[in-house]
Formats: sequence, C-alpha cells, structure tokens
Amino acid sequence: MPCVALRWQGKSYLWFMKEVEMLTSAAVVVVWKWLGKRQIQKKMEEARRTRDEGLKKMSKIVQQFREQVPSVQTDAILSLPLLELSGRLREGSLSPRTVLYTYLEKALEVTQQTNCLRHFIPECEEQLQEIQRQEEKGLLYGIPISIKDHIGHKGHLLTCGLVQCLGTVAQEDSVLVKVLKKQGAIPFAMTNVPQSLFSYDCSNPIFGQTLNPFNHQKSPGGSSGGEGALIAGGGSILGIGSDMGGSIRLPSSFCGLCGLKPTAERLSLSGASGPVNGILAVPCALGPMARDVDSLALCMKALLCQEMFRLDPTVPPIPFNEEVYSSSAPLRIGYYDTDGYFPLPPCMRRALQETRGALQAAGHQLVPFSPPRIHYVMTELFLKTFFADGGRAWLDVFTGDIVDPSLKTQVNDCKIPRLGKRLLALILKPLFPRLADYLSALAGMRSVKEMWNHHHEIQVYRTEFIARWRELQLDVVLCPVLGPAFTTGYPGKLLTAISSTMLYNVLNFPAGVVPVSTVTEADEEELKLYQGYCDDRWDQTLKQAVAGAVGLPVAVQCVALPWQEELCLRLMKEVETLSRKKKAA
Repeated sequence: MPCVALRWQGKSYLWFMKEVEMLTSAAVVVVWKWLGKRQIQKKMEEARRTRDEGLKKMSKIVQQFREQVPSVQTDAILSLPLLELSGRLREGSLSPRTVLYTYLEKALEVTQQTNCLRHFIPECEEQLQEIQRQEEKGLLYGIPISIKDHIGHKGHLLTCGLVQCLGTVAQEDSVLVKVLKKQGAIPFAMTNVPQSLFSYDCSNPIFGQTLNPFNHQKSPGGSSGGEGALIAGGGSILGIGSDMGGSIRLPSSFCGLCGLKPTAERLSLSGASGPVNGILAVPCALGPMARDVDSLALCMKALLCQEMFRLDPTVPPIPFNEEVYSSSAPLRIGYYDTDGYFPLPPCMRRALQETRGALQAAGHQLVPFSPPRIHYVMTELFLKTFFADGGRAWLDVFTGDIVDPSLKTQVNDCKIPRLGKRLLALILKPLFPRLADYLSALAGMRSVKEMWNHHHEIQVYRTEFIARWRELQLDVVLCPVLGPAFTTGYPGKLLTAISSTMLYNVLNFPAGVVPVSTVTEADEEELKLYQGYCDDRWDQTLKQAVAGAVGLPVAVQCVALPWQEELCLRLMKEVETLSRKKKAA
C-alpha cells in the first residue's frame, strides 16, 4: 500500500507540475499579447499626438497672420477658381502668403468637421519664402496644394494608415512633390487614408474615420478620401491622389469633385510608397483632384514638364497637348449605363442618360458601346492580380496592428484557408455566382506559370477591348461611376461594387469623373425598387449603402485611350459645361 500511495502521489505531483506549466505558459502568452497591444497603442497615441501638435502649430501661425492682416477677404479668395486665383497671384494682386494662410485657416475648419488631415506640413512656410526667390514664376506659383498620405514629402511619415509604417519617414521629396515645388506650388498638408489603402472608405485605427463634408453619416470615398473631403469642404483648391481601382475617381464621385486617373506611367510614381509593392499587372497612377476640369488641366500641364522628365527618365517625355484639350471639334462618344456585373443605383444611371442626351444635343455623335466580359475582368483579372498569393502579402501588413472595423469583412474573407475558399466557391456557385467567383479569386494562383498566363490574359483583354473601340471609331467613352456616397462602413462589405472604375485600371486607360447632378427625392423613391443584378445579399447591401443620399453629388465617368489624357479632359470639360448650363437654366 505505501508503494501504491507513493506512485499515486508521484503521478499527482507530475500532473500538478504540468498544470502549473500550462497555466504559466498561458499567462506568459496573455501578458505577451497585452504588452504587444500596449505597444501598438503607444505608437498610435504618439502618432496622434504628433498630428495634433502639428494642427496646433498650424492654428497658431494662422492666428498670427490674422492679427497682422485682419482685413483679408477670406470668402472672396476661397471662391476663386484655380485659373483665376493663379492669374491673380502671377500678376501680384494677391500675395502667396495671404492665399496660403487663408487656405490653412479653412483646412483647419474642414478637418475639425471631417477629420480629413493626417498632418500639417510646416515646411510650407519655407516653400513660401523659396518661391519668392525663384526667377521665373511657375504655372502653379503660390497655389497651396494638399497631397495624399503615401506621396513622399521629405521629413514626413508615409503611414498608409498602418502602425508598422509609423517609423517610415521620407528621406526626400517624391518626384511629383519636387515638380510641384519647381512650378511654385506650396504643399501644406497630407491627407488621411484608409488602413492599407485597399479600401474605398477612409478610416484607420491611428487617425480615425474621415467623413463626407456634405453628410457626416456618409463616407468621402477612398482611398484618396482625405483629399476628397478637404477639397470638397473648401480647405484645398488642388490635391494629388492615387488610383489603383478607383481611388481618385470614387472620392471625386462621393464628394462632387473632378478627378483624373491618368495612364499609370504618365506621371512619376517615384517616392510614392505602398504597403504591398511590385503589383505591376494592374498599375497604380497618381493624379489630380479639384473643383473643376480646368484645374485638372492646369495641374497636368504643370506636371508634364522637362523637370519631371529629367528627374524620372522612365516617364515618357510627352508634354501636355493644349490643342487637343482646347479643341471644339465634335466627338464620337461611346456610351453605356451599366456594365452588366454590378448595376448602379437609379440616380447614377439617370445622370448618364441625361448627360448622353445633352452631349447629343450639343452636336456630338453618341454610339452605344458594350464593354466585354466585365464579370471575367473583375474576378479573373483584377482580384486575382491583388490576391495572387491568396491574400498573404496583404494580410501581413496588419501584423502588429489592429484591423480597422471597415476592413474586417475583407480581412476575414482573406483569412479563410485557400482550400476552404475553393470549396466554399464550389458550394455557393449555383446560388450566389458572384460571391463564389469572388472567393475563388481570393484563393489566388498556384504556380508561376499560372501567374504568367494571367498577365498574358490581361494583355489579350486589352487588345480585345481596343479592337472593339477601334471598330466603332470612338474618340472617347462616357460611362457610369459608383455612387452616390456610401454610408460609412459599407464600402468594406462591397469590394466588388467598384467594377465601374477598376475596369480602366486593368486596361490602364485615362479616366476621369465629373459631377453633373444631385440625388433627388424621385431617385430615392426609385431606389426602393432596385433589385440589382441578382437580387442577392450584395445587391441588398448596395441598396442600404446608398440610401438617404438626397442632395448628394451624382457623377459620370469619361474615358480615353492610353496617353490621351488631354482628350479625356476635353470630354470632361464638355460634360461640365453642359451640366452647368442645365443648372443655370
């Protein structure tokens, strides 16, 4: 009996020690996670503190200017279109100092309402002094300009809304910023973006949610959402965004702005960062956002100069073609009001039909055009480009971070194991074909050969699309854009709703957005009957996302062939002129 008792006691002791060891390990894991989260919180708090200190400094210098020059006619300056403001600055009837501080003051007011600024650029005061020493006044002399978070400005963070990027400080200005400064512009603020940039909402755990200036329940769009909110609110007259799936055009649509996504290589990308680099099959493009089309044209004219071609020899030395932009010759315009994949709300299709009618009445030739195989482009070409590795690279950017609520649906979809995605796609295919194809695309590719084939398929599709364009002898195309502004949080639930914009990223065609109308009570009533393409969960979610939008901007999209930005802007200007005439009538 004593031996049995000893054995039992020995086993009990071993069991007890194992339990202690397991509890200790669990406690260590809990403490480790707690310390990790605390470290993340500290980094975010420091970033917010730095941002807030910058805004306080911004407020202080505005106050000092106000005390020195109390008689500034703020509203008169803010109401000037860019071309007129530029003329007044160049002739000397307005000083760059007065204009800069006027816009700084307004930007502070707008960010208090919408949370659109990520950081104030105090070096704007140095740039103000620098332009006054320049022998020649550039095309953007004295123009205050805002830039998106990830476009490099020396000494400032490039965060992409991610904690892991909070230590990434630009060592020099991006080529675009260098050229803007050479042309006399004064970069004064960096604007907020969604976490990882891969969203068309505008929220991140560090700096928070940016709101639409026209309705604070609505998103300003993304990923250039901070730019959209700041310019639409009147706090900037010209901004630079980026676009890889609609990130200039969607905020322009949601905020009632004009925005241009050029052919990707037309403007230098040197010095612009991204959380996932090396995606070349569907390239990113930098481009301008403003209140009117002439502002976009002036910005492109200023950027497409010898200084850019010298600083970045990979940019084709093609100056802005003023003759094409200023032409009044009738255009042959292709048009469509739905791509057959994600039908847009009634107000967006109405805007397209009204614009088509106005263009036709103005003497242009309108030709029905049907873009081929958009379902295939969305799932097989666009999504597979970004999730070629099953989403692994994108998920890695959230390591040591807190996932923003607006991205949780997308992140959770990506986290499903590759085999699980394929099995779910197989099961869901008969009932929810779009969702099934989406999950299949998220599973990515299995080999380098498959990736090479994928790149070839994109080339084949571009050839097919251009052949159809040429067959109809089109100059440009008029088509819809996603809108009106979504309620905040909804964009993350509907990644595939961007089919109207992503098409022209896959094709690498220049595309721009122009506001033409606003949502009416009749549009809202018609929305109640909206069933979309499949009347499935996605269609129902879109209906919820855009509800309650009476009075918000409604836009259309204008497209041209690669390297024909001037022709794209020409159509945009024509649309803008006709819509303004209609409003004035």
